[in-house]
Amino acid sequence: MNKMKDLAQDLLKIKAVFLSPSKPFTWASGIKSPIYCDNRLTLSYPEIREKIAKGMAQLINENYPDVDIIMGTATAGIPHATLTSYFLKKPCGYVRGKAKDHGRGNQIEGRYEKGQKVVLIEDLISTGGSSLEAVEALRDNGLEVLAVISIFTYGMKKASDNFKAHNCKALSLVNFDELLEEAKSENYIEEKDVAKIIKFMSNPSDESWINS
Repeated sequence: MNKMKDLAQDLLKIKAVFLSPSKPFTWASGIKSPIYCDNRLTLSYPEIREKIAKGMAQLINENYPDVDIIMGTATAGIPHATLTSYFLKKPCGYVRGKAKDHGRGNQIEGRYEKGQKVVLIEDLISTGGSSLEAVEALRDNGLEVLAVISIFTYGMKKASDNFKAHNCKALSLVNFDELLEEAKSENYIEEKDVAKIIKFMSNPSDESWINS
């Protein structure tokens, strides 16, 4: 079985990604959504946790073999960045949402030097906003960001546009299309609900999918 297809099944099985078209979730932004992602749950499953880290390490080796340091986003990206850097035998650090207001006032934690090449690890990419804030913080501190790698992406056009505008690459182990295909084949959702989810993904701000 394809490793990423296998991982998509894992995310569904442990409900790290949960589909509920009949009872929508409300995201922090206020958007009503038939899909919710909580990849922190993967930390409770050693085999899945290792599969994610090894998958990320493989992506990095294949695409960015000249990387100098692995960084994680605080807080969800930190454990995955740590384990990925272990398999790659590379230094690791993390990026805060904002600089500390005490001590040395760091936003980036870990030892690094200007000019080093970085891959940033995220658990999830939705619109890409928080990931790109971390990218800009790294760039502002003289680091070259090769890419952002996440466990899962919703595959939203807004995210694609945001990453393009910031001239930054984004890769994910599992994307929305792969996950939906697995959800259908494993009967996590009914066929009648597939169209609702696809309609939501095409325009998350349009809530007409709820009654479709």
